[in-house]
Amino acid sequence: MSRVFHLVGKIRAVAPYLATEDEAIEVASALAVRLAEGSSRRDRERILPYDEMELIAQSGLLGITVPSEYGGVDISNAFLAEVIAILAQADGSIGQIPQSHFYILEALRLSGTEEQKKYFFTRALAGEHFANALAETGTALAGDIETRFVPDGMGYRITGSKYYSTGALFADWIAIFGKDHQGRLAMGIVARRTEGLTITDDWDGFGQRTTASGTVLFNNVYVPADSVIGYHSSLERHAPLGSLGQLLHAAVDLGIARAAFSDMISFVRGKSRGNRNLGIESASEDPLTLARTGSIAVKIEAATAVLERSGRKVDAAQISPSPEAAVEASLAVAAAKILTTEAALEATNGLFELAGTSSTKESLNLDRHWRNARTHTVHDPVRWKHHAIGEFHLNGNVPQPNGQF
Repeated sequence: MSRVFHLVGKIRAVAPYLATEDEAIEVASALAVRLAEGSSRRDRERILPYDEMELIAQSGLLGITVPSEYGGVDISNAFLAEVIAILAQADGSIGQIPQSHFYILEALRLSGTEEQKKYFFTRALAGEHFANALAETGTALAGDIETRFVPDGMGYRITGSKYYSTGALFADWIAIFGKDHQGRLAMGIVARRTEGLTITDDWDGFGQRTTASGTVLFNNVYVPADSVIGYHSSLERHAPLGSLGQLLHAAVDLGIARAAFSDMISFVRGKSRGNRNLGIESASEDPLTLARTGSIAVKIEAATAVLERSGRKVDAAQISPSPEAAVEASLAVAAAKILTTEAALEATNGLFELAGTSSTKESLNLDRHWRNARTHTVHDPVRWKHHAIGEFHLNGNVPQPNGQF
C-alpha cells in the first residue's frame, strides 16, 4: 500500500458536520449573504475567490454527499441542487466551482474500492476540495481523451495537459482522467501540491470569470496505484453519474436566473422611470412590464420544480440501482437542464429589457448575469437534451452511458 493511505485514521475533521438537509440549506443561505457582497467586484476586477472557497470548505458543505456508511449525511440530490443554486445566485462562478467536487465523489461512490472510499470520503468530510482535470484541447473530437496512465513500479506516470479545469486552483485534490494500460478510462486522484503538477490561471471567458477554469499541466506526475479509480466501470452501465453532474450544472443556471430576476425587480422598483407618452407614472405599473415579469417568474418557478423532481429521480437511481432508474433520472435531468437554460437566458435578457437603458451602465455591472448565463449554458448544449428526449419517446433509444447522460 502506498503512503497515500497511511494517513487514514489520523485525519481530524476541520469542517463542522452537517447532520440534516435543512441544516445544509441554512448554512448555504448564510454563506450566500457573504458571497454576494463582493460578487460584482470580483467579476469586474477578476479577483479569484480564494477566501470565499475557504469559507465553503470550512462550512461543512463539501461533505454533504458522503454516504452515511462512511460518516456523511448523504443529502438528497434535490437538496444538493438547491444548495448549488443558492451559492450560484450569490455568485455564479462560485456556484459552479464545487460542481466537479460532487461529481468526483459520485464517481468514487460508484467505482472506488472500499479503501479508496474510506480515505477520500474522510477527506471530503474534513472540508477538503476535489477538482477535475478532464477535458482536453487539440483532440479530434470533443470528449476525446489522450492522456495515459503509464505503469511505473507500484504506480503510474502522467504527462500531458487538461483544460476547463474548473476550481483546480482552489482544490486540495485533483482528479486526473486518462486511459490505463488497457485503454480503459481511469481517474487518478493526486494532491494539489504533487511534484510535476502545474495549474495555470489562463481562463479568459467573458462570463464565469472567476471559476479559474484554466490549464493543468502534468510533467511526469506520479500517481500511486491505490489512488487510481476504475472510472470506466461507471460508464459500462447506466448509472446516476452523468445525471448528477448535469443536475448540478442545471442548478448553477437556476441560481444565475434568480440573481438576474432579483436585480431586475430591485431596479425596476427603485430606479426605472415611467413613460409620460403612455401615461404610465411608474415602471412597475406598466402592464407589459408586469406581464413580462410574471412570465419570467413562471419560468423560474417551473425550472425550480423540475430541478427538484429530477433530483429525486437521481436519488431513486442511487438507492435502487437499475438501468431503468438511471435512464429515467437522466431524462428528467435533461428536461431540467433545458428549463434552467431557458430561465437563465430569459431572466438575464429580461433584466435589461425591463430595467431600461440606465441598467446598462458599466458601474452597475449587471451584465455579469447575462455573461455568466451565456457562458455556462453552453456547457453540454441543450439541443442534444431535446434530441435525447425525443429519441427516447419516439424510438425507445437512449444514449450510451457517458459523463453527460
